[in-house]
This record gives sequence, C-alpha cells and structure tokens, in this order.
Amino acid sequence: MEPVIEISNLSFSYPDGKQALEGINLLVQPGEKIALVGANGAGKSTLLYHLNGIFTGSGMIRVNQLELNKNNLPRVRALVGLVFQNPDDQLFSPTVYEDVAYGPTYQGLDPHTVREKVALALKAVHMEDYAQRNPYHLSSGEKKKIAIATVLSMQPQILAFDEPTAGLDPRARRELIDLLLELQQTMIIATHDMNMVEQLTPRTILLNHGKIVADGPSLDILRNDRLLMTNGLI
Repeated sequence: MEPVIEISNLSFSYPDGKQALEGINLLVQPGEKIALVGANGAGKSTLLYHLNGIFTGSGMIRVNQLELNKNNLPRVRALVGLVFQNPDDQLFSPTVYEDVAYGPTYQGLDPHTVREKVALALKAVHMEDYAQRNPYHLSSGEKKKIAIATVLSMQPQILAFDEPTAGLDPRARRELIDLLLELQQTMIIATHDMNMVEQLTPRTILLNHGKIVADGPSLDILRNDRLLMTNGLI
C-alpha cells in the first residue's frame, strides 16, 4: 500500500533563525490515526502546517503521491483538511451553514451540490440542526464540531488537528473524541492530551526540538516514563 503522506529530510527555520524542524522523515499509511506529542516548542504545529503548504521548508513532502510544490498546492490543500486549535480562526460567517458551505462554494460547485456537501458534513459531526445558528453563540465544543464540518465539506482524505481538545470541558472533550473515533479519514493530531492519545491514536510520534525522537505504538510510548520525562511530557 502506498503511503498517503511521505516526508523526507524536512527541515524548517523561522525568519528569526530558530530551527523548528530538523531532518524529519515520516511515512503515514491510509487510515492511520497518529498523535504528534512533545513539549511546547517541540515542532508539532509547525509540522502540521507543512502538510498543506502554510509553511514551506527544505526537503520533500508527498501527499497521495503528489509532491507538495507551488503547482500542486491547490490539489494538496484539497486533500489535507487542517483544523486549527481555536475554532474562531475558521468560523467567520453569520450562520453555521455559510461557514460549512464556504469551501465547496469557493470550489465553484453548484448550489445543489453545496447543499448536499453541507448536509453530509453536519451529519458527520452530529450537528444537523445547527445550520441556521450563529457560530459565535455556540459553546466551545459545538464550535469545534462546526470547525471540523467546515473541513469535512471539502471531503479531504487527511485530517490534521492542532490541539483539538484544548479548552473543552470534560463532556465536550469526551464527545469530540467519540466523534474522531467515528471518522474514517487518516488523522494526524498534535496534542498534549495523553488520555486522548491512549483512546484515539494507535501510533504516536514524539518530537523534541524539531526532531523525531520516538515513533511507535502509543501504549509503548505512554508507558515509558523515562522517555516522557526526558522530553518534557511528565
């Protein structure tokens, strides 16, 4: 089976010269659910933002056999749906329907097809009755679900999440994890939520100072107290 993501020797430095990623090599198979863990500043979000070209470093990235470059960028971004940590970064319309419809409409799809995609996306996140609600009046957990729906309406093959459970109360967190367990897309999730990692992602990648220091079964990594302590996770 061909990997859905292939990263080879990826490195990236910020304009101030800080090295954020160094020599990242990674293969992701279709359908995998993977956690990216590490202390603050380890490079988790930076790596996520490379998957659809928000950041561009040296090295090579292929998504569904497409090399990530200027010519392929629109096609890669259609394949990789990025869900930001703060849902307010993705919700900007007067109604939930308009937010979820934005991507398909921007693609130039006809109104009937857009309505179908919005309905499917809202159904996937169990928010069918929220189409005419104002996103700004929703709870944090509801906003997270709608933010996911805005990405699902584009029918991506890969979902990339940045701290999806941050700021959620226990019930909303539990509902979100249950939702992510239902979704069939390949997932890469940057998180500090080790309980979510145990419940959701069979594979974990541990980053430290922009390098992969461990990559393996989540339970093996979570039970390795020395590894977690050395890398600032306990």
